[in-house]
Amino acid sequence: MRLHHKPFQDIKSGKKTIEARLHDEKRQQIKINDHIIFSNRTNSAEIIKSKVTRLSKFNSFKEMFSHFGTGPFGFSSNSIIDATSSMSQYYSKEEEQKYGVIGIHIELVSSPKIA
Repeated sequence: MRLHHKPFQDIKSGKKTIEARLHDEKRQQIKINDHIIFSNRTNSAEIIKSKVTRLSKFNSFKEMFSHFGTGPFGFSSNSIIDATSSMSQYYSKEEEQKYGVIGIHIELVSSPKIA
C-alpha cells in the first residue's frame, strides 16, 4: 500500500497503529497475520513491513474515529470532524456507504528499507 509521507513516517515511528481504508474488494482480502508492505509516495524506494494484528469494520469513518479516537490513525488533531473530512479527499460518501470502512491494526515488523 502506498502512503503519503506523513502517514508513512507515523507508522515508521510507531505513532500510527491503525490504517483507515475503504472496505472495498481489495481490502476484503486482508486477513489477520498478513504482512503489508507500505511504500512512501515521496520516496517510493522507501518501504516498511507490517503485520496485521486485528481488523475493525465500521459503516463510516466517523463511526470508526468515534470508537478509537483519532490518535491511533496518526491524526494530530483530536477532532473527529477533521479526521472524517480528511478521509473525504480519498473516498466519496457513496463509496463509504457502499463498502463501509476498515481499520487495519498493524505492528511494525521491519525498519524502513530502500528497495
